[in-house]
Amino acid sequence: MTDRSAAVISAIDAFSERMGRIICWLAVIEVLVVVVIVLLRYLFSIGHIGLQESVMYINSALFAFGATYTLKAQGHVRVDFFYNRLAGKARALVDMIGAVLFLGVTGVFIIWSSWDYVALSWSSLEGSAESSGLPIVFLLKTLIPVLAGLLLLQGVAEFLRALEKFRK
Repeated sequence: MTDRSAAVISAIDAFSERMGRIICWLAVIEVLVVVVIVLLRYLFSIGHIGLQESVMYINSALFAFGATYTLKAQGHVRVDFFYNRLAGKARALVDMIGAVLFLGVTGVFIIWSSWDYVALSWSSLEGSAESSGLPIVFLLKTLIPVLAGLLLLQGVAEFLRALEKFRK
């Protein structure tokens, strides 16, 4: 493995690992918010739209930022029927093709197709349609290209790792 590609892989993996360890706390926060919502509703007959929307925001952030960590940890679902039967170089080739064709093309398409949608939301600083909702819908929509960008970044590390295995 070249020093340069090893450094890139290491930096991207460290970033994804750090993000995954930090973002996992959002799951705890989400559970606590849901408990508060349930207690308010069933013990005090109080509904709060902002709190209910915050669960969607937290879950979206957890998904968007957690997907990168999951990719790094090889936790995404894959069809292993043929893959497990392949030898090292063939696996590496499949990983490289997958990183470019599926992850790369899809990530670029998501960023490209969501750009105007997110930009329009930012231009008006879009808020909730509910009067007591959260005024940060534009941030929620921003998670779409952020998710794709982070997956593309981790995809670079996965491609480089597969390339090094292929060269061996």
